[in-house]
Amino acid sequence: MKFGKEFALQTVPEWREAYMNYNYLKTLLEQILIFRQRQPPESQANRPNLSRSLKRKVSLFRAFSGLRNASLRKHKEDEVIVVNAMQQADEEQGGEGGPSYQTIFLRSSEEGGDLELVFFKRLDNEFNKVIHFYKTKVQEVVKQADELSNQMDALIALRIRVNNPIIEVAHDSDEHKMASLEVLDRVKINATVDTPMSTVRSVFNNLNLDLNYNKHELKDAQGKLKQAFLELYEKLRYLKNYAYLNQMAFSKIMKKYDKITSRNVSDAYLQMVEESYLSQSDEVTKLIERVEAVFIKHFCNGDRQRGMNTLRPKSKREKHWVSFFVGCFFGCSLALVAEIIISIHARDLLQGEGQTKYMNTIFPLYSLFGFLVLHMLMYAGNVYFWARYRVNYSFIFGFKQGSELDFKQVLLLTFGLSVLVLSTALANLEMERDPETQSYKALTELLPLGLVIVVVLMAICPFNILYRTNRIFFLTCVWHCLCAPLYLVTLPDFFLADQFTSQVQLLRNVEFYACYYGWGDFKKRDAATCNDSNVYKIIYIVIAVVPYWIRFLQCIRRYCEGRDSTQAMNGLKYLSTIAAVVSRTIYTQKRGTTLKIIAASTSGVATIFNTYWDLVMDWCLLCRNSENPWLRDKLILPNKSVYFIAMVLNVILRLAWMQTVLDFNEASFLHRNALIAVVASLEIIRRGIWNFFRLENEHLNNVGKFRAVKSVPLPFSYEDKDKDL
Repeated sequence: MKFGKEFALQTVPEWREAYMNYNYLKTLLEQILIFRQRQPPESQANRPNLSRSLKRKVSLFRAFSGLRNASLRKHKEDEVIVVNAMQQADEEQGGEGGPSYQTIFLRSSEEGGDLELVFFKRLDNEFNKVIHFYKTKVQEVVKQADELSNQMDALIALRIRVNNPIIEVAHDSDEHKMASLEVLDRVKINATVDTPMSTVRSVFNNLNLDLNYNKHELKDAQGKLKQAFLELYEKLRYLKNYAYLNQMAFSKIMKKYDKITSRNVSDAYLQMVEESYLSQSDEVTKLIERVEAVFIKHFCNGDRQRGMNTLRPKSKREKHWVSFFVGCFFGCSLALVAEIIISIHARDLLQGEGQTKYMNTIFPLYSLFGFLVLHMLMYAGNVYFWARYRVNYSFIFGFKQGSELDFKQVLLLTFGLSVLVLSTALANLEMERDPETQSYKALTELLPLGLVIVVVLMAICPFNILYRTNRIFFLTCVWHCLCAPLYLVTLPDFFLADQFTSQVQLLRNVEFYACYYGWGDFKKRDAATCNDSNVYKIIYIVIAVVPYWIRFLQCIRRYCEGRDSTQAMNGLKYLSTIAAVVSRTIYTQKRGTTLKIIAASTSGVATIFNTYWDLVMDWCLLCRNSENPWLRDKLILPNKSVYFIAMVLNVILRLAWMQTVLDFNEASFLHRNALIAVVASLEIIRRGIWNFFRLENEHLNNVGKFRAVKSVPLPFSYEDKDKDL
């Protein structure tokens, strides 16, 4: 693999703007190479040597301006560049300051020298950018390390107080000399309102900030500090890798320059790189050693192997059996679909009275899984393109390092579920056709319910199978959504709630399951009891409102925390959507001109509101004065037309509700329930498109802020100003 590709793959995605722009410098070198190749050989051989006069001018200029640098060597006949380390002006003004490196190219009067002059000017800019960023980040981690040191003093004192409450401050044991219990007199708890209990207490201003010296308090503090150490260590590793990659990049680009120009410049420039802060600073290495020692001692009971496995989790390795079973399940799914189609046509299930009975009962039961499989397929596509264009979805969602699913693993679950569902549907058909099992009518009709039970049990299975870490993460987010607004709203929570807003028909099918098997006559395959019930119709409306209501409550929670008016407007958007959903559902149930006008007007307002929010707020597109007209300044996809196509598709798919208002509920070739399923599938596809660009925008926000690690709330705060954390 060429260095340019390897360099791009190993960079931290959120810091990519801070790395040396290797590709651009390589482009400048290619221009120099093209210019030299176009020159005839005789002109290169007879090129005048103006270096002596130029060197004299430079020497005169250096003497006149009073520039001095003890590290500069005496000029030699073959010297090409002179590197100066100049102090930045902001140091005198109390800023960060530090040396700014400037290269003087001594052969600019030669043919093509202007191109090489541009190259060295850009090279200096890149090097100064790297030095400034590295120094800034090192100062940040040093400050964080000092904060964690103060936090550890409080944690160790709390640990002594909780585990050994009778120990006095003047105890002679070496174990207890490491911390003074007096620090607890100046420490309070940093209350975080991220649980239902803390939320309720904050509403009534009843948060307890004093230490209670109990094991629950100690466990919570240890958990937060452990996570803080993990994030600090990850940032330190990023910085170490950042310094190494940039040093390697400067070495590669200078050697490439020497090869193209036949000069010997790299040694002089790389000596400057070697003597710079980027190479000479050892703060990061020392901090890594200190963090490892503290983490192993205080969070792993001195077990170095366990500590290092936690600090440096092993990278994921691609498993070939995953690819094999993805292909196997996909092929089985195609075969099962073909067999089901043949069976349906052979029995004429979609003809006459049998069509109505089948489409009103069996179709809704199995279409639930169809919506789920389609959504998982869209997510697999999202993961594939996020990974391809280096959108750090694992960091954005907050997955545990190394536990995120790649697109093949998502496809494995998708096609595995597909095989299970299609096999059950085919078994259902075969049991109806087989004379020996026709009499077991109840058992035949219970197959879809059994399928649901199996899928639910697989989702909540406590054993370490079927990606347990991811299942726990998913179920936790579902619980946070159901308990909104009691939990702190994070991106995974509201992102999942947005997915539910596109699965309204799936939720209605869940309601149909409960009704059909609860008080419906499933033995006779009769859904009239459910469809004619007023209670069922009311719940049919309510269950469609639930996802939008959850998002509304999440917006209110975020508005109360940050007083961000954008969240208030977002909440109004979901209220307008609730009004549209309710009015359209009532219209489909009762009909009438007035209801039709109300449904059309509320749906129109909600569609305009939602479309604007999708394109402008969630995707940050339609910026007229951006570097990419009507898009945004930074784009990840190389083809700009994809963004315009996505915007058009989003608008078109948003208008799928029109089939309700236009009374296009059933076609000669399509049953009403089939049409509802098609419209629901279009909304799932729209959500899949939305997912990619929403996370792309979030990733670019992280890139703009160089945010590559999570900020973890610390457990303690000091009352005195000297240690105010």
